[in-house]
Amino acid sequence: MKITESTPAVLLLQDGTLFHGKALGKIGTHGGEICFNTGMTGYQEIYTDPSYAGQVIINTTAHIGNYGVMDAQEAESNQVQIAGMVCNEFSSVNSRFTATGSLQDYLEKAGIVGISGIDTRALVRHIRTKGVMNCLISSEIFDIDSLKKELAKVPDMEGLELSSQVCTQETYFLGSENADFKVAVLDLGVKKSILSNLTDRGCYLKVFPAKTSFEEITAWQPDGYFVSNGPGDPAVMPYAVETVSQFLASDKPVFGICLGHQILAQVCGLSTYKMHNGHRGLNHPVKNLETGLSEITSQNHGFAVRMEELSTSSQASLTHINLNDQTVEGLRVKGKKAFSVQHHPEASPGPHDSRYLFDQFIDLMR
Repeated sequence: MKITESTPAVLLLQDGTLFHGKALGKIGTHGGEICFNTGMTGYQEIYTDPSYAGQVIINTTAHIGNYGVMDAQEAESNQVQIAGMVCNEFSSVNSRFTATGSLQDYLEKAGIVGISGIDTRALVRHIRTKGVMNCLISSEIFDIDSLKKELAKVPDMEGLELSSQVCTQETYFLGSENADFKVAVLDLGVKKSILSNLTDRGCYLKVFPAKTSFEEITAWQPDGYFVSNGPGDPAVMPYAVETVSQFLASDKPVFGICLGHQILAQVCGLSTYKMHNGHRGLNHPVKNLETGLSEITSQNHGFAVRMEELSTSSQASLTHINLNDQTVEGLRVKGKKAFSVQHHPEASPGPHDSRYLFDQFIDLMR
């Protein structure tokens, strides 16, 4: 069945709240954890970010789809990663002459079930008050009891390990073999723009699947280790904590972003927790406590490191803080050449205030 402008769809939240709208993408039924992104642009980068695996995205910007898609330039992975999409106004046609296709065709081909015509301001206010929760989008089931039964099958994000599912399944190389530095990348759900920020700075990369042993990684004799972003609950990834602890023991430079930051924190004896509604967008203010400067950052995380534990830690120190809610945004490991940030310095659609962090990693290897 082909979607038309009048094809109906429904959105059911875990607390029983129901929204009616119009179908987009593929006809079907699918669910996940609902969350919102406040970015005004970069929707394709959002949908292809592996960190969004298992999540239904609410776009808070009013118009989605109007500039189409550019597969090679704006995709952060080889496939669409989100579990569903919610927006206000959806355009199935686009006006950008460089676009390689429409967003409707792109999502339909990827099998993504979505809904438009939603009062996203009301929906986001609801999520901000009640917190993130599971949801179900359907353009084929309209009986409430049947929808509730399907929604009950959606797994909770807390306690869910997803990195080993979304990461590469085979090692691969990027960059020039004659580059100045060899960097081993532990892929927990890495974004392409992170990798390009490293290769652009003279790094030859070998990207390893999430559950690769330290022995296999270190046999390549890298100059430094990078621990990537990714989806799911960091508290249920002991395999990654073990590997990164061995990175740290090697005394070589270690750099972690987002999930990689949370894993490095666990290596330092710090715990993580699930946030009320997370941070997702391109406009989050962060203060660098080492320089005293503030940055506007790109963010995508639903878990965070416990500030009360970091503030008294003998192994790590706080380097960055979120100016909206004073949560942990960065740390440095004491006595080691290792640091991490919760936000995304690569930020392909921008902002680029934090890209200096890649230069700091290069300086540590140098």
